[in-house]
Amino acid sequence: MATSSIPILVKNDPWLEPYVGEINDRLKRFKDRKKELEKKYGSLDEFAKGYEFLGFNYDKKKKGWWYREWAPAAESLHLIGDFNDWNRESTPMTKGDDGIWEVFLSDKDFKDKLVHESALKVQVKGANGIHDRIPAYAKYVTQDEKTYDFTARLWDPEKPYKWTDKKYDGSDAYINPYIYECHVGMAQEKEGVGTYKEFADIILPKIHEQGYNAIQVMAIQEHPYYGSFGYHVSNFFAPSSRFGTPYDLKYLVDKAHSLGIAVVMDIVHSHAVKNLSEGLNEFDGSDDQYFHPGGRGFHTQWDSKLFNYGKEQVLRFLLSNVRYWLEEFHIDGFRYDGVTSMLYFHHGDISFDHYDKYFRDVDWDVLTYFQLANTLIKEINKSAVVIAEDMSGMPGLCRPVKEGGMGFDFRLAMGIPDYWIKVLKHKTDEEWNIHEMWGTLTNRRFGERTIAYAESHDQALVGDKSIAFWLMDKEMYTHMHKDYESMIIDRGIALHKLIRLFTLALGGEGWLNFIGNEFGHPEWVDFPREGNGWSYKYARRQWNLQEHPDLRYQYLYNFGADMVKMAKNHEIVAALPAQQVNMDPDNKTIIFERNNLYFAFNFSPTNSVPDYRFKVPKPGKYRIILNSDSAEYGGFDRIDDEMVYPTVTLFGEHFLSVYLPSRVVLVLEKQ
Repeated sequence: MATSSIPILVKNDPWLEPYVGEINDRLKRFKDRKKELEKKYGSLDEFAKGYEFLGFNYDKKKKGWWYREWAPAAESLHLIGDFNDWNRESTPMTKGDDGIWEVFLSDKDFKDKLVHESALKVQVKGANGIHDRIPAYAKYVTQDEKTYDFTARLWDPEKPYKWTDKKYDGSDAYINPYIYECHVGMAQEKEGVGTYKEFADIILPKIHEQGYNAIQVMAIQEHPYYGSFGYHVSNFFAPSSRFGTPYDLKYLVDKAHSLGIAVVMDIVHSHAVKNLSEGLNEFDGSDDQYFHPGGRGFHTQWDSKLFNYGKEQVLRFLLSNVRYWLEEFHIDGFRYDGVTSMLYFHHGDISFDHYDKYFRDVDWDVLTYFQLANTLIKEINKSAVVIAEDMSGMPGLCRPVKEGGMGFDFRLAMGIPDYWIKVLKHKTDEEWNIHEMWGTLTNRRFGERTIAYAESHDQALVGDKSIAFWLMDKEMYTHMHKDYESMIIDRGIALHKLIRLFTLALGGEGWLNFIGNEFGHPEWVDFPREGNGWSYKYARRQWNLQEHPDLRYQYLYNFGADMVKMAKNHEIVAALPAQQVNMDPDNKTIIFERNNLYFAFNFSPTNSVPDYRFKVPKPGKYRIILNSDSAEYGGFDRIDDEMVYPTVTLFGEHFLSVYLPSRVVLVLEKQ
């Protein structure tokens, strides 16, 4: 085989040689599709401006509003709303090329009637009957608090939002990402739904205080059911109105940028709500418009609809959606939900234990969509952060498209939190295996960046427990006061710190924390539902626990903030992977080096070693820059942080000697 026909992806990973054909086909499909779209629309960027043609758009020359909707199988469309007193016959739409319907509403006839926040729907007659639908490209949708009915609103404020973030540069989050995963609605102390403005004014300063340079915001796209955590999206271009207006979301993003924080949005293109009244399902009356028809178009586990990524107008809808959030809301990147489910017809419901399985049952249209989306994102913002929620380990997922990859920047290390929960559930402290721990935290595809995390919203939602709750459980309700002694709490606080830093320093090229876990939030997340009496008690974050001077939550918070700042200052996640220095199963001690810092972990529940020696490559004096045993972190102050540790040379090799207590981590730096 000619060397020129071998993709870079394969040159960098010889194990992929049997799959050269499949990877070359990836590239060919992408190039052919891109060329086809460029020929028809001029460029990929122009193709992704669908929202400037479809939906509601003001025509300055003709002085009026165009409303256009793609509904190829529909028999008729009528625009209805308060502008025409909901008259179902007065505003018919005309069907044009490519199944696109349109109507023009001139200022002459509707200037005082079609105004900012006018209520709108479109009546669609099709094979499934006559239904009032929400326009597919609606940019603002509200929900009636009593009937839960959705209504589109014309978003045309008299004064557009004035951005102040012109000088913001998000490259820091791209190179050295420390991500704070959050949910606007449940971020407040109150038992209710938080707003974009409250989050910007109250929560962003807390995130900034902890040193994070990015937030990963969940549940932004409009969804009918609050308890779905934003996963059953109905209106892809509309920021959820339960948190405020599009203007308010812009305020949040602008405020984040002023604090040096990038905003990464959870984008759900993996599936959509099946509801007819709020969403896209059977929009034109058929079962074959936005989604695949029949069983292929339905995700049984998620009870939702699956897009047909091969259709031009579906591709236009999704790529335009990507562009819209980047351009209109200055979003700095995306966390793509459900990537494994999207890539494979079996939705990832297998064990990926052989390379063959990465190339079987693949939905090639999805793979091409990812390549196009990531190409588009980087054209708009080269520093955008794009993260794949992937559990398969598909080769090339996080390599450039030109190499035969899919163009993502990072994949989530989904196996790490699962591992920690398994250890905490099924093993005593004495059974922890340091070689297994090392292997799990370092097992990732070379050359493809990973976001490491000990727990995310998946571990915090009701039905599971956060790490803090697995460690301390009900004891957190009674013994978190500083004056109350508890071996359970002492152990929990110590291991909570070790698990977080071990994961950050060893597990990837980025770090992620879920809101509240930085101080060991004591309870799960449970949104209002019938089973809990529609209560908001668990759909909030109790910041008062961390702020209370007599409670131990502050210790975990202090450690989390200093851990992130130390790692950021020393560019830990941006550095090459860690190098093993010492593995000691008897004392459950792991020592490794990353970017010239030495991390000494003692996971033993009992063994404190007074003179622990380990080799270092360079002689000199070392000092402790982070010590989990410090009193400010809830430790026992068994180590003097002011001490200087000189190396000792024995037989031509250099050794450090430190006191390494049980359940403690020390981070040392050469002076």
